[in-house]
Amino acid sequence: MSAAGYDDDARARWVDEPPKRAGAQAGAARRDDFARDRARVLHSYAFRRLADKTQVVVPGEDDFPRTRLTHSLEVAQIGREIAAALGCDPDVVDTAGLAHDIGHPPFGHNGETALDAVAAECGGFEGNAQTLRVLTRLEAKVLRPDGAPAGLNLTRAVLDATCKYPWPRGEKVAKFGVYETDRAAFDWLRGSLAEGRRCLEAQVMDWADDVAYSVHDVEDGIHAGLIRLGAMDEADRTAVCEIAADQYSALRADQLSPVLDRLLALPTLRDLAAYDGSYLAQAAAKRATSELTGRFAGAAVTATQVEYGAAPLARYAADLVVPAPIAAECALFKAIAVHYVMRRPGTAERQADQRRLLTELAETLLDGAPGSLDPALAPAFVDAATDAERLRVVVDQVAQLTDSSARAWHARLVRRD
Repeated sequence: MSAAGYDDDARARWVDEPPKRAGAQAGAARRDDFARDRARVLHSYAFRRLADKTQVVVPGEDDFPRTRLTHSLEVAQIGREIAAALGCDPDVVDTAGLAHDIGHPPFGHNGETALDAVAAECGGFEGNAQTLRVLTRLEAKVLRPDGAPAGLNLTRAVLDATCKYPWPRGEKVAKFGVYETDRAAFDWLRGSLAEGRRCLEAQVMDWADDVAYSVHDVEDGIHAGLIRLGAMDEADRTAVCEIAADQYSALRADQLSPVLDRLLALPTLRDLAAYDGSYLAQAAAKRATSELTGRFAGAAVTATQVEYGAAPLARYAADLVVPAPIAAECALFKAIAVHYVMRRPGTAERQADQRRLLTELAETLLDGAPGSLDPALAPAFVDAATDAERLRVVVDQVAQLTDSSARAWHARLVRRD
C-alpha cells in the first residue's frame, strides 16, 4: 500500500480542468489522478516519437532494437517495482519513468551536445530541462485560461518525480532541469521546496534509469557482438575502470579494479563469457539481465528500509539509499558500454556527422521560420518577442524530431552547394 504522502497539494494540477464531456465519464471515474497522468504520457505524441530515437545502438542497426521508447518502458517497470516495495505510489514513479526521456532530441546524448551549442544564445539545451518543457508547454493536451499551452497538465507529484535535476543551469553545473523561460511551471511544481532537493520518487526513477541503461546497454552490446566479456584483457579492464572513475564513480580506478573482478566472477556473467547468439545464449543473457536488475534494485530497497524502516515511504519522507559497492558495480557496467560500444571505431565520425546535420538543420529552419516550422510551433515563433525566444522555438522543433525525420528534414531543406 502506498504511503499517506499524497495530499491535495501533491495531486494538484497547474490548470483547473473542466469535467469530461457526457459519455466519457465512466472510465475516468475508475482512475485516480496519478493513473490519469500515466495514461496521458502513454498516449502523447512525444512518447510515441521515442520509438525512433537512439538509445545506444542506432535504431535499424540490430534486430533487437532498444530505443528511447523501450528504455523508458524498462525504467518505468523497474521504478514501479522499487516504488511498490518502498511504499511510493507506483503510478507516480511509473509515469516519471515513462516521461523521463521525453525531451531527448534525435541521436541520443550526441544530439544534446549539438543542440546545446546551437542554443547557446537562449540558455543552452539539456534533455531533462526539455522534458519539463514538453510536459508543461509543448505537448498538446490542455490550454490555460488565456489560451496559452499548459502541456499535459500533470499533477505536481508526477512532475516533481520527473525532475532528476531540480535546478536551473549554473556555471559549474553540467546537468540541469529547467530553462529560465519555464520557471513559472517549475516554481509552481516546486513550491517552497529548497532548490536541489529531490523527492523520493525522483530518486527511485533516477536509480531505475541507471539500472536499466547500465544493464541493458551491456546486454545490447553483447548481443551485437561488440562486447565479449570472455575476451576482456588487462588493457580493457584498465580502460573500463578509468572510464568509470572519470565519468560515473567517486572511486579511483585502482579502487574499482577489484570490484570489476568480483563483478565479472558472478556466475550470471560467466555464463555470457562465450556468448554466440544461440537460443541457450540468449536465454542466459535474459537471465543475467533479470538477476542483475534484481541485484541493483533490491539492494537499494533493502538499504533504504534499513535506514528508514519498513513503513511506507513517499515524497520527502526519505532519501533512496544505494550501497556504495552496488553503485560502483553499476558505474562499471556503464563504463563497459562506453568502452566497447560508444568508443568503437567509426563512432566518432558518425557522431560528428550527426552533430553537423542537426546544426545545419537548425540554421536552415531559423532562416525559413515561421514557414519552415510545424503548424503547432509556428505561432510561438511569430509571438516571440526576442531573438532568443525565436531561437528556442527552432530548438524545440529540432528536438522533437526522431532520428529518421531529422535526416529526412535535412535532406529536404538543407541545400548542399
